[in-house]
Amino acid sequence: MAETDSAPRRVTILGSTGSVGTQTVDLVARDPERFPVEALTANRNVALLAEQARMLRPRVAVVADPAAYGALKDALAGTGVEAAAGPQAVEEAAARPSDWVMAAIVGAAGLEPTLAAVRRGACVAFANKEVLVCAGALMMEEVKARGATLLPVDSEHSAIYQVFDFARRESVERLILTASGGPFRTRDRAFMAAATPEQAVAHPTWDMGAKISVDSATMMNKGLELIEAHFLFGIPEGRIDILVHPQSVVHSLVEYVDGSVLAQLGTPDMRTPIAYALGWPARLATPAARLDLARSASLTFEAPDPERFPALRLARAALQSGGAAPTILNAANEVAVQAFLDRRVGFLGIERIVEDTLAALPHRPLGALADVRQADGEARRVAAGRVAAIGL
Repeated sequence: MAETDSAPRRVTILGSTGSVGTQTVDLVARDPERFPVEALTANRNVALLAEQARMLRPRVAVVADPAAYGALKDALAGTGVEAAAGPQAVEEAAARPSDWVMAAIVGAAGLEPTLAAVRRGACVAFANKEVLVCAGALMMEEVKARGATLLPVDSEHSAIYQVFDFARRESVERLILTASGGPFRTRDRAFMAAATPEQAVAHPTWDMGAKISVDSATMMNKGLELIEAHFLFGIPEGRIDILVHPQSVVHSLVEYVDGSVLAQLGTPDMRTPIAYALGWPARLATPAARLDLARSASLTFEAPDPERFPALRLARAALQSGGAAPTILNAANEVAVQAFLDRRVGFLGIERIVEDTLAALPHRPLGALADVRQADGEARRVAAGRVAAIGL
């Protein structure tokens, strides 16, 4: 990290064309001298990646899809920005010498690049909760061994991070993750059974990518966040609660043993938690709308409905089982969500595929990254079979 809060901080953005990535680019572009860019990576959106690279002038721009290399190279001709392609090139980009890395690659695909950044002791801001879901214990061991800094970017975990007393961890009674409830918060199971991808991605308060939006609709997103919080903050599953808060103003809370409850509030704009991580330990000015509690009028809270949203139960069960169970949960969910977005299964088929896959595979211990890869691959194969079996 830079020696002073205002010194230049060289950044790498993994997943720069996604929802979190583009908002990170927006913040970096507002102060390019303070935040020079080492590398940008994208999955396959060459046009946007090239546009970002021409604006920010990183040393390298990488597209994960090898077939897109020619298009990226042509788009960057004459800019002086090196073009590269393929999963290995993405991992190499994460290992390049930058002070700060945004890990915003969606899903398990972000695991190896995030680990590459951690292993060189970087300050890693991560919006990819699946990294801790798939390999939480292994990741946290690497963070400690390599002297890396892990800063959460999910609004809920960023909120907790800002009010969590790390020096007196024993004083924390419980964590309370808030949830908007998603687009189907008040809908019954019959409505959800017929729900379309367009309805599922229409989040009421947050602007997110399709996969995360569907996870919000099933509330699997909150289940994954529960697992993430367990590993990140070292709090047992039984002391992590979930509370539905439709206004998305209170981003999460920490309750202490004396009964005090500390919360972080703000408007629902991801640039706020991104900026917190980008400037940490200082705070950066952002263009996010300011919170006006008088205009908000009321903030409401309710318990989540476990009958309508069984994904929460599945996530808790996976964390309790331990071993490969969270890895299996995540992989099966990724397969099922994509099948839903591709209109190959119905909305309620997502939870069924995840539950069936969890039941079909052993929850072996994860001793190394190879074990994570094996469990992930097995879960994807089983889940794909379930997609074919229950399809529309």
